[in-house]
Amino acid sequence: MKKSTVVDSKTGKSKDSRVRTSSGMFLRRGQDKIIRTIEKRIADYTFIPAEHGEGLQVLHYEVGQKYEPHYDYFLDEFNTKNGGQRIATVLMYLSDVEDGGETIFPAAKGNFSAVPGWNEMSECARRGLAVKPKMGDALLFWSMRPDATLDPSSLHGGCPVIKGNKWSTTKWMHVDEYKT
Repeated sequence: MKKSTVVDSKTGKSKDSRVRTSSGMFLRRGQDKIIRTIEKRIADYTFIPAEHGEGLQVLHYEVGQKYEPHYDYFLDEFNTKNGGQRIATVLMYLSDVEDGGETIFPAAKGNFSAVPGWNEMSECARRGLAVKPKMGDALLFWSMRPDATLDPSSLHGGCPVIKGNKWSTTKWMHVDEYKT
């Protein structure tokens, strides 16, 4: 595991950033039977072919670590050359988190304070729609609307872990085949 980075929109290269403080690693698409089984389940669930997906990214967040709100889609041509735009993300929770670590969608609209468990969320999570990490759960969200326009309500982030550790894995899917 290495300190997580973000993609530079001008160069397409990874760079260090204070907005993302986790550690992580990538697993190659189709690298073994277990990965292929997970990728097939994701493809079956999303109706997006496995070949359109990037490799799985495994992430670890310790107390205080977070990922500021961001989009998974790109606003530059460089990062869409391989596979086109990112269309969807599946975030899989590999651990429970005692406190904090929620996935937050601050641009989502709705009366979220009426959702059961709202009072159990961290202060960070009360800024929009939030999902508490629960081992075995998976969260699918779309970066593009059905008309192929980018969806600004897909803005999301990871709240700081307050107590415990957060382990997750992310799978990004593109409009077209993603060449590994």
